[in-house]
Amino acid sequence: MAEQETQEKIVRKGAQAEYVEKRSRFIANLLSVSSEEEAMAEIDRLRKEYYDARHNCYAYIVFSEDGKDRIERSSDDGEPSGTAGRPMLDVLAGNRLRNVLVVVTRYFGGVKLGPGGLVRAYGTAVKDAIDKSEFSAIRNGRKITVKLDYTTLGTIRHRMLDAEAEELDSTYDDGVSLTLVMPAENYERFRKELTQIFSGKEQVEDLGEVRYGKGNENIFLL
Repeated sequence: MAEQETQEKIVRKGAQAEYVEKRSRFIANLLSVSSEEEAMAEIDRLRKEYYDARHNCYAYIVFSEDGKDRIERSSDDGEPSGTAGRPMLDVLAGNRLRNVLVVVTRYFGGVKLGPGGLVRAYGTAVKDAIDKSEFSAIRNGRKITVKLDYTTLGTIRHRMLDAEAEELDSTYDDGVSLTLVMPAENYERFRKELTQIFSGKEQVEDLGEVRYGKGNENIFLL
């Protein structure tokens, strides 16, 4: 079982897990999602993929675009109330996950499990998917924009690796403009290195402190 941590995490690489109880199959798909709209689109996709299943229950935790509102939703999809979606959501929350969706598909095996058995089965399927997934801790970071010329681009990219800086956006015209996010503790050292590269004439705009994580190779600003 995955250890519960105090630090929030997002899904770096999701996974699928299957749990069998009295011939009923519970197939859990754990995914990284950036919004409620994306979560609903993934739910629709999985419902079509498992169109022949009796139940496709889900739970997700996302945040509003400004990061202020936490949005939690779940569905029992025809199972007795409170036996599927809510237990699944509790597992996600207990593991400190955000920007996450889990859909558990049930193929009925002919034997009723009862409320307690359903709660246990759906929760176990989610836990098994969590155990098989990879996660990224949410970090305190600094967001900046750096303007440079093409001759220094290679040097800057090398320094970005050392600073664990991630590229959020870039524009290329007469020069290059990079929008970056990096761990807060690496910011001052990175600024000093830019001063050395540009001889004190660096063009850096400090966009302030942020919280961020990396999931499915995408950077989420939280």
